[in-house]
Amino acid sequence: MSDLLLELFSEEIPARMQRQAADDLKRLVTNALVDRGLTYEGAAAYATPRRLALQVVGLPSRQPDLREERKGPRVGAPEAAIAGFLKSAGLASLDQAKIEKDKKGAEFYLAVIERAGAETIDVLAEILPAIIKGFPWPKSMRWGAASERGDSLRWVRPLHSIVATFGPETESPEVVRFGVDGIASGNVTHGHRFLAPQPIRVKRFEDYALSLERAKVVIDAARRRDIILHDAKDLAFAQGLELVEDAGLLEEVAGLVEWPVTLMGAFDESFLSIPPEVIRATIRVNQKCFVLRKDNALTNRFILVSNIEASDGGATVVAGNERVIAARLSDAKFFYETDLKTKLEERLPKLDAIVFHEKLGTQGERVKRIAALAKELAPIVGADAFLAERAATLCKADLVSEMVGEFPELQGLMGRYYASAQGEDPSVAAAIEEHYKPQGPNDRIPTDPVSIAVALADKLDTLVGFWAIDEKPTGSKDPYALRRAALGVIRIVLENELRLPLHGVMAGLVPAIHAQRKGVDGRNKSGHDVAADLLEFFVDRLKVYLRDKGARHDLIDAALGAVAFADSDEEKATSAPLQDDLLMITHKVEALDSFLATDDGRNLLAGYKRASNILKAEEKKDGPDAYAQRHAPNLRIEPQEHKLAAAIARAREETAEHLSKEDFAGAMRALSKLREPVDVFFDDVTVNADNADLRLNRLRLLAELRRVMMGVADFSKIAGETGAA
Repeated sequence: MSDLLLELFSEEIPARMQRQAADDLKRLVTNALVDRGLTYEGAAAYATPRRLALQVVGLPSRQPDLREERKGPRVGAPEAAIAGFLKSAGLASLDQAKIEKDKKGAEFYLAVIERAGAETIDVLAEILPAIIKGFPWPKSMRWGAASERGDSLRWVRPLHSIVATFGPETESPEVVRFGVDGIASGNVTHGHRFLAPQPIRVKRFEDYALSLERAKVVIDAARRRDIILHDAKDLAFAQGLELVEDAGLLEEVAGLVEWPVTLMGAFDESFLSIPPEVIRATIRVNQKCFVLRKDNALTNRFILVSNIEASDGGATVVAGNERVIAARLSDAKFFYETDLKTKLEERLPKLDAIVFHEKLGTQGERVKRIAALAKELAPIVGADAFLAERAATLCKADLVSEMVGEFPELQGLMGRYYASAQGEDPSVAAAIEEHYKPQGPNDRIPTDPVSIAVALADKLDTLVGFWAIDEKPTGSKDPYALRRAALGVIRIVLENELRLPLHGVMAGLVPAIHAQRKGVDGRNKSGHDVAADLLEFFVDRLKVYLRDKGARHDLIDAALGAVAFADSDEEKATSAPLQDDLLMITHKVEALDSFLATDDGRNLLAGYKRASNILKAEEKKDGPDAYAQRHAPNLRIEPQEHKLAAAIARAREETAEHLSKEDFAGAMRALSKLREPVDVFFDDVTVNADNADLRLNRLRLLAELRRVMMGVADFSKIAGETGAA
């Protein structure tokens, strides 16, 4: 077995592209090998700022031989059919084909095609140039004189050399010979740009990685991350400080250096008067440095990562970073102090100049809608209506501040600082920051009632607005993050255990949006009711959320499928709750799950499915409404029928009472009492009796059972064993 080493050496690859590029290189090469019958034992890809590398181990030295039997036309077939067969099989004449007989005795031609497998090194020489030329960079470029040709090589940055070797571990490997736009493959690479730029001749991956290590290049990005994190923590610990870890920054910095060297710098303590998030953002964004803290407070020290081992121990590098950071922090301090001089409410007129969306108006218009909705939601979520309206009015004001203009990622947070400094109520200040949350599945949710009211208002306004203009997510495309907004509403409602009449709230928003945008009604241009259509979207998102939490998809469908029921024209219908209460739906799913985990639940489900199957079969004969009427008590001749009828009547009454109180566990307990009479009925009573009147009455009795259970949940949606008639 032999190993492949491939390296693509170029100018600096952007850090954000390196991980995906390494994965793509591994996928493309290994897939191409497997497609050609070349399996392998293992593969690993690596990336540094200046190179992509791939190791594939355990490859055979040649492709397996191919033997294929291809059936042709029958003997005596038209010449055109025979000619096509010969051409496709690569035969010169019918003399090279065999004649076989099929099961019916008819004779047909059979071509036996045998091809010797190619040498693996030749296969590699064929597939690698195509992979390199078609590599899926998010952005790529052409360079030099060849760039005048439209078909010239495109790469993320100019490609300088290609290493490609192949051979067994016990022998010196061969170079896989090919060229791409004048770049010939070979076995020579280069080390660190400054510390060891000399050419290095390599054989296989083991000596390649070792040689690069000696030339000040750590090939493995994970190891570079570990080195940076370990050394940064050690530096901080030596000064009695703690590193503020940042996984995203660590990933980026590891993609900026081939030989990481961690150093510590400092800035003037006077800058600590500005918010710590501003300091961190300034240092992180502009200089890719880590901040340090002591006793949970930010200090005036930072960690930088250099790509060189300097002769002065890094003093010059540190001094350079300190100068830049001092200048950046000076700007940030000026922005912060300038922003504090202007009240948040004085900034509101500027929001009228910021277009949120051309069809949904400005941020100023949107703030008015959010404020009105937050005031409406306040009593529902237990918030003070004045504070909710005040927080919503100010929640976007920091968008026109100097600091957020410089660091957009600080929106909301800066609004909280400014509101606190300007004497706003603490709940108002907190809501200005928290109304953006949650911004992902792992982000925390707001828990203060004022924050909840504003966060819900902001997200619901976004969703209703885009639904009103028919800008919905499609497939994998969601440019306005509407799925995230819906998930945010779901998490806020469920995790705070809120009862929110979602459909009514959304329906109330539609006129406000249309009034501002001069619309006419509650329908979008497709003619759909906006609130009803959006509610379906919420239900779909709720299913995804609950499935991610471990809930069974069939139980979610069953909980959503409960229907109103009435057992006769004489009965008063009992309506199922509207399915816009996310918390109620969740509680019902939990109750169903607990019920079906019991023997009574499982057996009753089996009984329901048996009854349902019988009814479906008989309804095909008698019609869909044949059993809509109540059964006749005088036609119950077996004691088991009386017992089941009594149990159904009792279950109907008890489940209705429990459902009216939204006691779903109680409704399930009421249903569980049906288990024994249902089992006895099916054991001892023939449903399809010879007497037509008895048959119809028993089917109507089963239909009553089905309707009572459907009033709690749609048990037909639940997976389980089915019974026979």
